Amino acid sequence: MNELGWLGVVRHGESVGNLAAVRAEQEGAERLDLAPRDPDVPLSPLGQEQAAAVGRWLRTVPPPDLVLISPYLRTVETARGALAGLDLPTACDERLRDRDLGQLDLLTTHGVRSRYPQEAERRARLGKFYYRPPGGESWADVALRLRALLADLRRDHPGGRVLLVTHDVVVQLVRYLVEDMTEQGLMEAARQQVIANASISTWTGDGGGRLAAQSFNDIAHLRAQDTEPTAEEGVRAEPV
Repeated sequence: MNELGWLGVVRHGESVGNLAAVRAEQEGAERLDLAPRDPDVPLSPLGQEQAAAVGRWLRTVPPPDLVLISPYLRTVETARGALAGLDLPTACDERLRDRDLGQLDLLTTHGVRSRYPQEAERRARLGKFYYRPPGGESWADVALRLRALLADLRRDHPGGRVLLVTHDVVVQLVRYLVEDMTEQGLMEAARQQVIANASISTWTGDGGGRLAAQSFNDIAHLRAQDTEPTAEEGVRAEPV
């Protein structure tokens, strides 16, 4: 079976949505104070610095043959900052977009419990992986579109180096698919570690048709370049 030679996945830099989520949780609010629709949320000034730090890291490794980017503004801006001055093939792919929360978009965990108690109960019964918010996507739904993307990459770029610029749930699910994790293993990993803004995760071909983990959720490049990681990165402000 064809396999990539190297796969890298970058989460977008800190966005104004991340900041709004932290504020909402700290204030006990039911809803994030955020005007743009989710695809139009931009990076914060710190997020722009984090994107530039990813770019400096990119100059220290063999260049990817292809960079695929979620079409959301925060990922596009991250890629733009990271790839500035680099002549690399790029394309947007909507299969890398963030998970759609549907009717629960912009609500905090407290907001969901207050406004939609039956949904909070349904989520608790079904579990995070299979729970689909009204009008939205489950983690399993996102995994299905990522399976198709990875299959295309394996077919079209065997032995190639591909970098993805995407979102936190997508990073977790790429790992789930590449490393053949179970639902239980994925959920335990997600409980233990929040995917950091501008983090880098990488896998390399093992010569036997599989990708082997090289690094995961790494932000050493930020600290090495005196770029701040996102403050309070572990605070969640969505019911996922």
